[in-house]
Amino acid sequence: MTATRVDADVIRRLPKAVLHDHLDGGLRPATVVELAAAVGHTLPATDPDELAAWYFEAANSGDLVRYIATFEHTLAVMQNREGLLRVAEEYVLDLAADGVVYAEVRYAPELNTRGGLSLSEVVEAVQEGLAAGMAKAAAAGTPVRVGTLLCGMRMFDRVREAADLAVAYRDAGVVGFDIAGAEDGFPPADHLDAFEHLRRESVPFTIHAGEAHGLPSIHQALQVCGAQRIGHGVRITEDIVDGKLGRLAGWVRDRRIPLEMCPTSNLQTGAAASIAEHPITALKDLGFRVTLNTDNRLVSGTTMTREMSLLVEEAGWTVEDLRTVTVNAVKSAFIPFDERRALIEDVVLPGYAAAL
Repeated sequence: MTATRVDADVIRRLPKAVLHDHLDGGLRPATVVELAAAVGHTLPATDPDELAAWYFEAANSGDLVRYIATFEHTLAVMQNREGLLRVAEEYVLDLAADGVVYAEVRYAPELNTRGGLSLSEVVEAVQEGLAAGMAKAAAAGTPVRVGTLLCGMRMFDRVREAADLAVAYRDAGVVGFDIAGAEDGFPPADHLDAFEHLRRESVPFTIHAGEAHGLPSIHQALQVCGAQRIGHGVRITEDIVDGKLGRLAGWVRDRRIPLEMCPTSNLQTGAAASIAEHPITALKDLGFRVTLNTDNRLVSGTTMTREMSLLVEEAGWTVEDLRTVTVNAVKSAFIPFDERRALIEDVVLPGYAAAL
């Protein structure tokens, strides 16, 4: 099947996997409006459609710092148990409705404690909401498995606490760890003690790198901190000239280090010029283990179906390409090997065969 024959209905039916998606960046606009009213938080718009438009416009600034600032309003409604339960449950149901069969959701518990919740209470509320969502999705015939990545904020001083939480809750739905926040000026090696602790405890982790900062951030994430995946990583192309890979790019490709790529988000933050020119296509063609992700569905006004459709329409992707990045994502998930293999053999590949 060629790219020109793939329509949105076919893409919507395809099984999908997403590894890089932020809980606080994917709320339903109507939920933000309702929860904000309940806690007395002032929004830039109180009509759900207008609020969604405000998010998309504010995020299209080409500035990562301003992009991150849009989270003020979603975080404001995620400061109590009720808000966290609802947001987490709806998160799962929205992914299931989009054909996602495996997801890893990430968030920083330290950003949800302004209402008095402890870090542990935040994690437990989110896990309870995710479990409720998974149960409802399964009952509706659209099962999706969701694992959690706990984040530390790289510009603050609680990264080790977040790493300790990941260790403590790894048998309760938490599958890994990440650091997030502004990259430039906050190198991953500043938190080396957290990463060393995670490695000692055999907890896998990914690191945001190579988006707002270049090759040094990717090098540090991999060679100093020991990340198993890279969040974004679009600037690995700076180590590729005329198709020839430099040492770092070669290391990433040859050791099958997954790149969690987020095309629409990268356009918004200025890390890529267009979908057609986004590095994900060139890196895929060069044999890198690229994965396709949404990053922040509300902020970017996107879904996995939309991300796939954009690559088909603007970058010439085929269904085989979509299958490849989906299999890549499941292969790269922070869950046991036998569970990954079962997802690929029993869900992903048959799902593609059925859709076609």
